[in-house]
Amino acid sequence: MKSHTMELPRLIKIGEKNIEDFGDFLNLLNRPKKVSLISGINVQKVLKIKIEKSIKLKKIKFVWHTSKDNQIKTLKSIQKDVKKDNSDLIIGIGGGRSVDTAKLISYNLGKPFVSLPTAASHDGMASPFVSVKSDKPHSIVASAPMGVFVDIDIIKKAPAKLLASGCGDLIANIIAVKDWQLGHKKKKEYYGRYAADLAMMSAKIVMENSSSFAKKGLDARVIVEGLISAGVASCIAGSSRPCSGAEHLFSHALDKIAPGIGLHGEKCGIGSIMMAKLQGQDWKKIVKTLKNVGAPTTAKQIGLKPEIIIKALTIAQELRPERYTVLKQTKMTKKRAFNLAKSTKVI
Repeated sequence: MKSHTMELPRLIKIGEKNIEDFGDFLNLLNRPKKVSLISGINVQKVLKIKIEKSIKLKKIKFVWHTSKDNQIKTLKSIQKDVKKDNSDLIIGIGGGRSVDTAKLISYNLGKPFVSLPTAASHDGMASPFVSVKSDKPHSIVASAPMGVFVDIDIIKKAPAKLLASGCGDLIANIIAVKDWQLGHKKKKEYYGRYAADLAMMSAKIVMENSSSFAKKGLDARVIVEGLISAGVASCIAGSSRPCSGAEHLFSHALDKIAPGIGLHGEKCGIGSIMMAKLQGQDWKKIVKTLKNVGAPTTAKQIGLKPEIIIKALTIAQELRPERYTVLKQTKMTKKRAFNLAKSTKVI
């Protein structure tokens, strides 16, 4: 039996209007003398004063670094500067890009990392995986955060479509787990039921609450807890398997042929509709859930033409040939891709 490593967050704090507790949180983690803070320009405008006040109270020194994009070149430049800081902790503050940047730099420098998400658009806030622009079309493995700190009030202030995108990323777990079971059955791949069940539970909570979300609005705390649990499921699995299957391959294919269009969770949600049909699952229920949470269910809603969807479906599996998914069992011709997208009303 092959061994695999589980790297889990040590401390997770979720509260509302609790940003002033951030210094306390860092002290509980590893009493840092100095920290490197990585964030985007907008996040600094909104949170810089509050974060500085909180960490100054604990007499922690800090240096800010600005993440402008997730290109490898930018990342290397920030990494060079962070190395000079000689800090005890690297902190990623933002909606995704800055957290990913901090995660990868911490992994490369062998320093612990803390995630402070300002939006809940995908499960990267607690997972060890990063999405950077490189020759690899899929996420790459880095470090799991030592700590995750969430102020729900900050999450609520982000555009609603980001939270809806987070729901799409969670619903994707339904497809991913089924694909993981398939990989286990066909390729004798390691399958961990605990990680799979945790990922599925995160998806089911969104599915079960979606009609209530449609009436009362999205519950940021429920979604954040689901995304953190999904990230932890990947940590336990030692791979992205419980949260990333054929629907993610479809999303990565879209990233490759139509970069910058649609949010990650939105594309995974649309991919989940089509992959559910291929897997023989209830795809109409996924459509209903996505509509309830305000996430897109068609290509047109995120500005993608039908031919882009068809192309993405035909190339998705070859982006990661070693990962067994339902697409391995289907010769995805243009005609088949068109029929699948049309029959599920994606196009």
